[in-house]
Amino acid sequence: MAGNLVTHGSKYTMHPAVNYVSGEINSYTGLIYIGSTYGEPLPTALLNDVLATTKPVLWMNDNIWQLTAQATDFATQYGFTPTYFDFSNTLTVTYKGVALERNALAVPSGLLQTVINDPTKAQVLAVATNDTGGTINWATRGANLTYIGEVPFAYTGPNDRYLAAVDFVSQISNPSMPARKRALVRIEDVGPDADPTELRAIADYLYSVNAPFSVAVIPYYVDPNGYYNNGVPQYIHMYQSPAVVSALKYMQSKGGTLIMHGYTHQYSNIDDPYSGVSADDFEFYLSHINSANYVILDTPVPVDSASWAQGRITSGLLELSRAGLTKPTIFEPPHYAASAIDYQVFNSNFSALYQRGLFAAGWCPNGNCGTGTPNYTEAYGEFYPYLVRDIFGTVVIPEQLGNVELVEFNNNPPRFPADILYSANCNTVIQDVVQSFFFHPYLDISYLEQIVSGLQAMGYTFVPASVIKQG
Repeated sequence: MAGNLVTHGSKYTMHPAVNYVSGEINSYTGLIYIGSTYGEPLPTALLNDVLATTKPVLWMNDNIWQLTAQATDFATQYGFTPTYFDFSNTLTVTYKGVALERNALAVPSGLLQTVINDPTKAQVLAVATNDTGGTINWATRGANLTYIGEVPFAYTGPNDRYLAAVDFVSQISNPSMPARKRALVRIEDVGPDADPTELRAIADYLYSVNAPFSVAVIPYYVDPNGYYNNGVPQYIHMYQSPAVVSALKYMQSKGGTLIMHGYTHQYSNIDDPYSGVSADDFEFYLSHINSANYVILDTPVPVDSASWAQGRITSGLLELSRAGLTKPTIFEPPHYAASAIDYQVFNSNFSALYQRGLFAAGWCPNGNCGTGTPNYTEAYGEFYPYLVRDIFGTVVIPEQLGNVELVEFNNNPPRFPADILYSANCNTVIQDVVQSFFFHPYLDISYLEQIVSGLQAMGYTFVPASVIKQG
């Protein structure tokens, strides 16, 4: 996860700390150490090089005590001292004046506290507040060393302290990171069954407020069991919906960029997890709804292979071509889920993906940190607030603000424009941030207007996805 974020500003090498060799840091612009294993012995060479270097170092969580023990006088050199783990119920981290959430599930791991010894050398960058009003240091910087008292990649959310960590990582990967305020909006799940009038109205509005946008196009609508058609299966090719095609071309004329959103945005004739219908279900992944009403990701589909995934991509592109639409250069995996094999296929067909990331433990081809065999029983997700090139080598256009949902579903609460703008305010702690959300055209356009105008009032400029793709 840290490696993915680093790519916004730099290339990187990733390996276990035990493999560090003396002088290695001299070949790099900075170093990030993630202390995810309590008490893991660190090479003396690593400790000595960190203490000797003037290059920026970001240290997270455990084993900082090994560094202090190795130093001649750590407090004098850095102006602060790590002390003890605080296990209070810390649920908020304040950074740059913005209160960020910390999930209660992360609380039992505790936070390593620091004490400032010399305010001329060290400063507290972020403070954590517990449920009784007490505060402790969450992130501290002394000289060239930045320290975070936990690994902030677990139990993250849209308003999470993860956003502060994102900013710290970007400061290490590129100290000259520009301060930019850009925004993206994507019109979601536009298939052959879409309402052309709604599409044209959205295009007119966004054009009127100078907001370029993207349109996630599903080339082929499939309802194999007639779920929405009185039990009669229904299949609609894009070329069979000339009014939708015309509306899509109209959207392009108003600043819209067409991206490909799967082939059918569903898999076979099974519930995956809802209905088997386009836009409802996953396409490249199996899922189910458990007894507690959560959507659970299972594994890639049983027929998954490079040739199968390529067949889906080829078929989708052919559908768009038959409809007279331009070939997209950007792809959005349905529900942001696919296998490691699928991502390699996507990379070979498109110049960028527009998504959040889903990764399986053990798969880190560009980081030399795993076995090379994805373990889909240990999958994890990550969202980005700026452009990255992830461990698959994929250029990823970000989406982190989510979308409007009027009712609760699968334990996800309703999400209104005010919620999205609240998350956007949390993202302002990041120096070079892209505020990105998506919108379903069947919703009242007033919700879209509230979000767009709200982001513009915060000083953000909407740009095409192609601009973000360039850096």
